[in-house]
Amino acid sequence: YCCDKGICVTYLSSYGKFLARVEGPVSGNVLLRREQYRRTDDPDQCASIVRNMLIGKILNQRSVLSRALRDYGDNYDPQVSEGLRQVVLRLKRIADQIPSVSQVDVLRGMEGDAAQLYFGVIDSLIRVSAPAMRFKGRTKRPPLDRVNALLSFLYTLLTHDCRSALESVGLDPAVGFLHRDRPGRPSLALDLMEEFRPVMADRLALSLINRRQLGEGDFEVADGGAVTLKEASRKTVLCAWQDRKKESLQHSFIQEPAPLGLFPFLQAQLLARHLRGDLDGYPPFVWK
Repeated sequence: YCCDKGICVTYLSSYGKFLARVEGPVSGNVLLRREQYRRTDDPDQCASIVRNMLIGKILNQRSVLSRALRDYGDNYDPQVSEGLRQVVLRLKRIADQIPSVSQVDVLRGMEGDAAQLYFGVIDSLIRVSAPAMRFKGRTKRPPLDRVNALLSFLYTLLTHDCRSALESVGLDPAVGFLHRDRPGRPSLALDLMEEFRPVMADRLALSLINRRQLGEGDFEVADGGAVTLKEASRKTVLCAWQDRKKESLQHSFIQEPAPLGLFPFLQAQLLARHLRGDLDGYPPFVWK
């Protein structure tokens, strides 16, 4: 049934690791893919797309922090509030510098600097006092605390949504602009998801924790220190993920409302239109 309806089914391990996909025929547009491959081999064209993707991501990281300050700033310690404000300003400065950068490696470094700033203050957005639910920094493969385990699981879901979106418009999800080619890695899907991480995954993780829908007992810790969600807790996250995707949001470029879950498909379409020459540049998703 799913294959007939064009619905991709993805199987994940208890760690959120990809296991297998079941899907119907993939609609690859050979002319579009040839242009995609040509652009990824052209340093200037590649940098042009990467710049816009990173501007979208960093502005969205900034918006997550700004929204927290707006909604809960009165409850924060003054020192915490000031720290958040400083990071918001520094993220804006990084985003403002990106248009003048022409080297992809330099852009990757700027993205890393922004991520370090952003994740350095994420713990301040967690409003529960349980020590087990604190965030001390990003760890992965495997995640070593509960917040990282939740983030990794959500990022895996987002990756496969982005991969399906790219395939649906005829792009090759394995050949990216920001992420280097690596066997078995969906580099373009990882590129596309960068704009959505703060809004679709990070905010949902914080919401699940702050609303106490997930707590210390929803996770398992292996002997080696790896942390995973329990089976029942994964169902909680999946239900929340689907609910979040139903929320309507105004698209910053199209200027029309759409379900949030449709946004990866809309961005994949915009990327394809840019590669075909219908748009002068790739317009990133910017959350406001």
